[in-house]
Amino acid sequence: MSAAIPVPYDVVLDVQKLDLVRDGRLLLDEVSLTVRAGEHWALLGPNGAGKSTLLSVLGAYTHPTRGTADILGHRMGRVNVQDLRMRIGHVNPRHPLQSARTAREVVLTGATGTIELVPRWTPTGEQLRRADELIELLGLTARAGARWPELSQGERGRALIARALMPDPDLLLLDEPATGLDLVARERLLARIDALREHRPGLTSVLVTHHLEELPASTTHALLLRDGGVLTAGPAPEVLTTDLISACFDHPVTITRTHGRWSATSRPGSFSAG
Repeated sequence: MSAAIPVPYDVVLDVQKLDLVRDGRLLLDEVSLTVRAGEHWALLGPNGAGKSTLLSVLGAYTHPTRGTADILGHRMGRVNVQDLRMRIGHVNPRHPLQSARTAREVVLTGATGTIELVPRWTPTGEQLRRADELIELLGLTARAGARWPELSQGERGRALIARALMPDPDLLLLDEPATGLDLVARERLLARIDALREHRPGLTSVLVTHHLEELPASTTHALLLRDGGVLTAGPAPEVLTTDLISACFDHPVTITRTHGRWSATSRPGSFSAG
């Protein structure tokens, strides 16, 4: 495992005028974003807006075509991305695990940065202790011995967050973590994300979604993407408004916030009879 990169910075992510072109298509168009330590950002926008593509850049998996991306104090194109990724926890709900590992074993793979357990690898006592601590934090202690096919979608999501936290990253990226969850599972997941952020106040996070109801109450900032470009970005209460969300999704909605959580409802008469 590579040595950890020092963390002598306040700005965790600094993206300036970033373009991303693939197969002749402009997927990201002059995107700029600055995320400081301890902030919790939401990336919102309709399907195809470029949210997951931007998250891939922020996770050091995709290089920009133009512009700059400074991640954890290091510029993409001038740093060993393998070292950089060890400081980033990336949660993908479509985790491609093929074997029937237990939840605890899946969490432990976060120590090696692999999908499967490394053959003949033995975790240290400290790694085992940390895995159990994270499993408890994410509310999975009773399910630690359950195998992957036996876990619900919500339990899998929480196990993947625990896995991403194993290397003690400085940045946590969550790509639509509530996808496919029912109401209760979603609320349990969001409550655990809030608890995690309170437990690790120095942790910075970015969460992708296209549903405001999937935003934790601890969300501090938001960026709205539309057609690959930034519509607006800033403190969440200033961005997640009726006018701006309606413009972003090109549909008239009313935004409300209750107990720190946002929700959107379509305005009466906003759908045509046809």
